[in-house]
Amino acid sequence: MEDRNPDEEGEGAQTGRSVEGTDEGAVPLGVLQLDYVFRALAHSRRRYLLYTLKERSRWTLTDLATKIAAWEDEIAEEAVTGEARDRVYISLYHAHVPKLVEDGIVTFDREAETIGRGEHASQVLAALEGVGASLDAGQESHARREFDAGNE
Repeated sequence: MEDRNPDEEGEGAQTGRSVEGTDEGAVPLGVLQLDYVFRALAHSRRRYLLYTLKERSRWTLTDLATKIAAWEDEIAEEAVTGEARDRVYISLYHAHVPKLVEDGIVTFDREAETIGRGEHASQVLAALEGVGASLDAGQESHARREFDAGNE
């Protein structure tokens, strides 16, 4: 198989090479490249989802949608309306979670509707930690404010 440049293909594009020493379902080498990490972090909802995984390794999709809606609207979780939660839930379910699952960053149990850390979560979380404060201070402050309060 030939290598392909992920910049020349649409989202979800992957290279033809896989990581040496892996079994069936091997992760394409492209997943481990910065282009994929940055693509995973490109949308604010995906970053919010990843910030939540720094706090806790498993979430229900409903709880995650509620938390992200609260952060986006800068309100308490208790104040999130069903409409706001559903808006976020739908985009997570149909767009953002499948993208992160495809790249092995999160796992998704459709039956239980739970999201967890995938095999490549630590790589993306490390990148988020490294660039979050300098490039997306407002978004990171939402996450840090809540996490810092919970750790006191």
